[in-house]
Amino acid sequence: MPKVSAKTTAKVDDFGVAVDRNDELDGYAFSFVTINEDHSLAPMLSGLREGRCWCPHWGYVFKGQITVTYADRDEVYEAGDAFYMTPGHVPAATKGSEFLQISPAEALNETVAAIQASMQET
Repeated sequence: MPKVSAKTTAKVDDFGVAVDRNDELDGYAFSFVTINEDHSLAPMLSGLREGRCWCPHWGYVFKGQITVTYADRDEVYEAGDAFYMTPGHVPAATKGSEFLQISPAEALNETVAAIQASMQET
């Protein structure tokens, strides 16, 4: 049975404000994320349609808090919460937050490529 943990991921991306330990299993991206300072992804998503992420995410918050803004509401996920972020969201997290996020790998890769392209344009 395939499996992954924060200690066994194939890739570690250190963005300063956050560390993302990630890997793919059977078409899904598993990201173990640690937030080093309060952070919103809004600036990074500005180049996407409506300035929002359109990739769905499932996950679990181990520590801290995530606030997800939609066009019509905000949702807050705290330690101990399992979550589902529907498409069309803008996430933010507090310093010290740790969570696991699971996403369809192809959709996440497309989103990351769009974010990288828009960041290079600025």
